[in-house]
Amino acid sequence: EPPRRAIWSCGLSGFELKRWRSKKNLVLQGPPGTGKTWLAKRLGFALVGSKDRETTRSRLRVVQFHPSLAYEDFVRGWRPAGDGRLSLVDGILMQAIEAAASEPDRPFVLVIEEINRGNPAQIFGEMLTLLEDTKRSPSEAIELAYRRGDEQGVYVPKNLYVIGTMNVADRSLAIVDLALRRRFAFVDLEPRLGQAWRTWCSKRGLDETMLSEIEARIGALNLEIASTVSLGPQFRIGHSYVTPDMDTRVPDGRVWFRARVETEIGPLLDEYWYDAPERAKEARAKLLAGLA
Repeated sequence: EPPRRAIWSCGLSGFELKRWRSKKNLVLQGPPGTGKTWLAKRLGFALVGSKDRETTRSRLRVVQFHPSLAYEDFVRGWRPAGDGRLSLVDGILMQAIEAAASEPDRPFVLVIEEINRGNPAQIFGEMLTLLEDTKRSPSEAIELAYRRGDEQGVYVPKNLYVIGTMNVADRSLAIVDLALRRRFAFVDLEPRLGQAWRTWCSKRGLDETMLSEIEARIGALNLEIASTVSLGPQFRIGHSYVTPDMDTRVPDGRVWFRARVETEIGPLLDEYWYDAPERAKEARAKLLAGLA
């Protein structure tokens, strides 16, 4: 079972943790900048119980889906060998399965970033069925599309946890396959500019006055985005856009925030309102009002 204290610190509720434990598979979804990848990796570290590079290298694997990723890359497929022939090579999922099966008493984690950027049904293939918690046993093993010599079948061990991330604001992505939704617990992440965010930022040089301005302006922008028919709540601006990195010291909060708006938030707004550039320009001006 995942270390409870470490997992709780990641921000999931007890109900969400229970759903995850029952399904073994979790997808963190939310607007851009809500810390999906950060949280997925932190959950992974908590599960394996270490941030040590050697430990995480074998027990925590990270992959990113993209449109050109195929079953042969992720599960198993034929690839060119050095002698001019083809060899049957396991992808990252099969590698994770074999590693977890070799140490059944220890948790293993596979993090899949942007899980809906590829075609999940095509990439997972028959493995999508095997991910179900009720089918994670040797009796449910099935043959893969590409079978090794005397291999009788493959199953997913119960100590392999899968954590995916999904940006719900990306208009280039297809609707997630219903089969994937049945096998994963989905957790929504929201933009959070509260006391925890203030404490983090103040330790890195941002004063209370500037923090209040940032919180008010981003809050007003998110209300406008959420109420826009062509956008909606899934397009809100996440707190990561206005959060300094751990090792950053902010000497001037006004200059720092202006740079964030001009280089990150502004271009995002231009993309959101690509058909109404004046509205994007107006939203950017509201963020920067009085900060010149």
